[in-house]
Formats: sequence, C-alpha cells, structure tokens
Amino acid sequence: MTDPITIARRYIDLWNERAADRRRELLSQNWTADASYVDPLMKGDGHDGVDALIAGVQQRFPDFKFKLIGEPNGYGDHVRFSWGLGPDGIDSPIKGTDFAVLKDGRIRSITGFLDQVPAGT
Repeated sequence: MTDPITIARRYIDLWNERAADRRRELLSQNWTADASYVDPLMKGDGHDGVDALIAGVQQRFPDFKFKLIGEPNGYGDHVRFSWGLGPDGIDSPIKGTDFAVLKDGRIRSITGFLDQVPAGT
C-alpha cells in the first residue's frame, strides 16, 4: 500500500502549483494517464482535463491555497482526506473531502465532496 499521507500531500501540492509546466509534470508523476476527477461542480478526464480544472480553480480563487485538514487515511488502493481552500492565516471558507482510487501507487480517480461552500462562491 502507498502511504495515504504522501498521496494526499502530493495531491494538495498539485492543486497549489501555479506553474503550468510543473503542474503537468506532477500530474504525469502522480496520476495515471486515464485518471478522472469528479465533484458536484466539475468533472475532468485525463491529464488535460484535470489540469484544466486546476487552472480554472486557481483563476477563480487567485489568492487561495489548498491545505490538508486532519489526517489522511486509507486501505489498499483507497485513500480518504479532507482539505480546505482559502487565504493563508485564516480558517478555510471552502472545505471538502476527497476519495482517491490508486493504481500502482498513482491516482486513478478522485471523487470529491464539498463539505462547506459559502453562499455565492
């Protein structure tokens, strides 16, 4: 089994990476080519689709960063972790929980749930 903390940290690092070239490199290293992402607001397939989602979130929230909340856990090829999105130094106004399915230690799919989203976000 791959360490759930490592998987979750790599995931958060990806979502915080602003340089497109480096973000694509991280996707290639840590996600399978056929990876998928889905949550109640968006869906993306493959490296191009996931990269486009990340770029869109960064554009919409340019001063926000992702951070882990609590301790990631998992079993086998499944990892669960919670995250916050917001400005540094305050409690994150946006929070969620994601479930990853791995293949050979890399993310094959993410199913995301939004736990807290302020009105008008």
